[in-house]
Amino acid sequence: MLDEDLPDAAERELKEETRIDATRLHLEQLQTYGAPSRDPRGRVISVAYLALAPDLPVPQAGTDATNARWEHAAAVLDGRVTLAFDHNAIVENGVERARSKLEYTTLATAFCQEEFTIFELRRVYEIVWSTPIDARNFHRKVMSANFLVQTGRQTTRDGGRPAALFRLNEERANDLLYPAMLRPRLLARSLGVLRPCRRPRDRAANPALRLSSRSDRFNRSGSCNALGKRLGIPISSSQALSHGHIRPRTLCHA
Repeated sequence: MLDEDLPDAAERELKEETRIDATRLHLEQLQTYGAPSRDPRGRVISVAYLALAPDLPVPQAGTDATNARWEHAAAVLDGRVTLAFDHNAIVENGVERARSKLEYTTLATAFCQEEFTIFELRRVYEIVWSTPIDARNFHRKVMSANFLVQTGRQTTRDGGRPAALFRLNEERANDLLYPAMLRPRLLARSLGVLRPCRRPRDRAANPALRLSSRSDRFNRSGSCNALGKRLGIPISSSQALSHGHIRPRTLCHA
């Protein structure tokens, strides 16, 4: 519609094609896409929006959408699900935006109950970032960012010993976090301690070298130890393998 602003158009399209009410979620402009060859039918310029909210309903196709459903974001990122035109790239940009927002905003608390444990908050970060996080290091960083308030109550719902319950400090709900909650990988790069090592011809002859459970190779006697000392994050294959992952989801419609 020519007399419609972009945010209004995004809300209308979301409601018309998925039956999801935009008032239930956070909606922000992601990026504009206008490569001449992105749509073989002709020149099309698209303004993509990113929606963030917990407990979203099942989408229902409407108007010109023949189908609408949730897909695991990981399936789009690794190519198992192929979308039309350049929409895979748009999803990649959206996931990266969501991941980065957890670093400098209090967004993660929106995906917890009103009162939550540090473990529950950490699981949100692990799920969105798709990486395990050292519990002690995370606790230290969360408390130094000063965006939580301890309620004085405890719970055993996480299992084990009673854990303290926290809530979001409403006075800081819209503040930028300082220091930022950097992803382990980005923090390591910023400190310059991740140095891929050469893979020897015979790994058995050099037990100091191991492949991590990730795709990167680290020298256990060098880079990994330096990383652990400087970040307080023990790096090991067993730690990476001991964490389960719940996959974030993205909305697809045709």
